[in-house]
Amino acid sequence: MAILSKEMLGLAGEYAVASELCRRGLYSQLTLGNHKRTDILVETATRVVRISVKAKQGSEWPAVNGPVRPDDFIVFVDFRNKQPQVKLDFYVLNLADWDKLVEEELARHKEKGRILQVENGIVISPDGFKGVNVKVAYIESHQGCWEKITSEIESSKTEATS
Repeated sequence: MAILSKEMLGLAGEYAVASELCRRGLYSQLTLGNHKRTDILVETATRVVRISVKAKQGSEWPAVNGPVRPDDFIVFVDFRNKQPQVKLDFYVLNLADWDKLVEEELARHKEKGRILQVENGIVISPDGFKGVNVKVAYIESHQGCWEKITSEIESSKTEATS
């Protein structure tokens, strides 16, 4: 498989996630720009759900900052060793999932004698490194969990008609 540039990998991930959401009947729109925390917007009659997309070709997703609002999601896309005709792996996390992952990361570092800080949802190492390096093993239980997003959207549709 050809190695994609960072920009192409990011776009491929965003389009792949938008496609999966559209397949599930959710109108999904990509946002524009290089310095953004939201990659995809899913709009309903009563609210907007924000999705951040992280794509990787290597062994981990580097320096990830996760969701900070209750209606935010992060979707990890794994392109590692995937030929174009092979289905991608998606891992869907909501804010509670992300908070648990951060707690586990803090505990892993504390065991090694390193204390991390968390500011505005961003994990900061003593050396100033920001974000969490996420391995598949940390999030494998979230593979294909699109219902986290679809159920959030369905609950807002139900609230709108009540």
